[in-house]
Amino acid sequence: MVDAAGAGGGKQRLRLVFCGTPQFAVPSLKLLLEQLDFAIAGVFTQPDRPSGRGQEIAISPVKEVALAAHIPVHQPAKIRAPEIEAQLREIAPDAIVIIAYGQIIPARLLPIPRLGWINLHASLLPKYRGAAPIHWAIANGETHTGNTTMRIDAGMDTGEMLLQQELQIAPDETTPELAARLSQAGGPLMVETLRGLRDGTLHGRAQNHTEASVAPILKREDGRVDWRRRADEIYNRMRGFTPWPGAYTEFRGQTCHILGKPVSKELKFMQKDLEPGILLATADELNVVCGAGSVFGVASVKLEGRKQVPVAEFLRGARLQSGERFF
Repeated sequence: MVDAAGAGGGKQRLRLVFCGTPQFAVPSLKLLLEQLDFAIAGVFTQPDRPSGRGQEIAISPVKEVALAAHIPVHQPAKIRAPEIEAQLREIAPDAIVIIAYGQIIPARLLPIPRLGWINLHASLLPKYRGAAPIHWAIANGETHTGNTTMRIDAGMDTGEMLLQQELQIAPDETTPELAARLSQAGGPLMVETLRGLRDGTLHGRAQNHTEASVAPILKREDGRVDWRRRADEIYNRMRGFTPWPGAYTEFRGQTCHILGKPVSKELKFMQKDLEPGILLATADELNVVCGAGSVFGVASVKLEGRKQVPVAEFLRGARLQSGERFF
């Protein structure tokens, strides 16, 4: 954790506005609230919305923290509304911290804070610009990623970079697990960034746009398993697309969500006879033929409309026939 002791020491106290919505933004907000040399004058978050099976109105994790800290909370349906510009100018923040807020900031609002809108983006920019950088880093089999603080501009994650930190991705790590680690690591990075900007010791650097890659918002179709891929590629996508859209395939005309991981068996000597998607089963084990002779071991199965069950239970009920497959 960044220590605020002595950080004030005659330094200018930064007046901040914080824009964020989900749990990912909470550790940064909490840490900023602890710093004696920062003053958060207001929090902007998404409007309260129905959530869960009961569709009860729920407040965002960021709003919950702000209310507990007695910080004014603003929830505009559209931050581009004219009255929001007047409101921000009245608050007159030195900087606006924006982390997973959920709305695009119009260009006319960008000049309001003298130090800019400072974003925490969960990738090593310019890689993985877009809405789902953590998901796609895992899905693409990256072994490391990180956080970047940046000053946002009118583009999509194209602004000048300020600080970066790198984290390793564990071989079996899922998106929620990695997001939690990046979220915790991002707070101290944001504190260091803001102090550097205030003190004039930190200067932005342009991104190399030729090295950029995109991490678009997930679609349900991204979770459909293509058994022509290698088993390790399928597993990476399964980890990356947890919890949604997950990994699903089709079995006997039904959507079937699966969990599992690659196994060490190789079927290269059978490639001419066994196409990707073919099921190889014993009494309590189910393997699927994948691309390049690789094999995926299924651990659990959830057929549509049913609960998730261990693979052995699925096999007892399915009574697989020779040559059956996932599509």
